[in-house]
Amino acid sequence: MTITRDFNETVNARIGRDPEFAKALLDEAATLFLNGEPETARVVLRDLVNATIGFENLAVQTSLPSKSLHRMLSASGNPTMNNLTAIFNILRKQLNVNIQVSTVACS
Repeated sequence: MTITRDFNETVNARIGRDPEFAKALLDEAATLFLNGEPETARVVLRDLVNATIGFENLAVQTSLPSKSLHRMLSASGNPTMNNLTAIFNILRKQLNVNIQVSTVACS
């Protein structure tokens, strides 16, 4: 008998027990955005929000409806730069990290 677990449950559990994994996801989301993969970045952010502060808390902190935040962080979402900045800042504070960007030469 095969035992399976929902992928989202696995990610949520890992984020809950491994703060470094949560920080790595935030880093990955920022990297994806800056490298032209916004759809994947939004999905990573959605998973991170679900496993950390939750959409209701995010709604309170951003003064945006929870439903709108869910749509923004879907693969087909279209958040404004101001909303993305707010979401990144809230997650950054929640995870107690700063985000630094550096460039590297393409090989």
